Amino acid sequence: MKRLALAALLALSLAGCREETVASAPPVTLTADAVGRYCGMNLSEHEGPKGQVILAEGHDPFWFSSARDTLAFTMMPDEPKDYAAVYVSDMGRAASWAEPGADNWVEARQAFYVEGSEARGGMGGSEIVPFSTREAAEAFAAEQGGTVLAYAELTPEQVLGGGDENGDAPMDDPEEQAHAAH
Repeated sequence: MKRLALAALLALSLAGCREETVASAPPVTLTADAVGRYCGMNLSEHEGPKGQVILAEGHDPFWFSSARDTLAFTMMPDEPKDYAAVYVSDMGRAASWAEPGADNWVEARQAFYVEGSEARGGMGGSEIVPFSTREAAEAFAAEQGGTVLAYAELTPEQVLGGGDENGDAPMDDPEEQAHAAH
């Protein structure tokens, strides 16, 4: 009986650890009406991966024209933190860079990312490219350059920026960085 109780307690504690990485709301299909939270532009006007954040209170998702902006949103201190789910496009299932797909989402905390590649997202800014499998991310990195990282390995400096390939200085305000990409 003690072993059963101990096993149940262990299972509950492990479930509590996974709670942060399991989405409690399904992804929303990307439609032609989706507008980026920071840029205010229609997402269909931008190539590359997209993102959505669904808050626990259950209203329409916040849409983002890039995976980088989606991740930046989660790191900015003034943005809501009561997420039901955070999703990014699974570029391993995308038809092409120009057509990332309306329904091929991966939970952001479960994704693998290619950081530092040649790929440009949103309005031409550097992109952190998401994939649902490490193998797909590695194949992309072999073609486009960059480093494959799990979500937990991404740093604020990688997501929020630290200057660009033109040598421009980093912006002091993370929100300013996200807005500047659009």
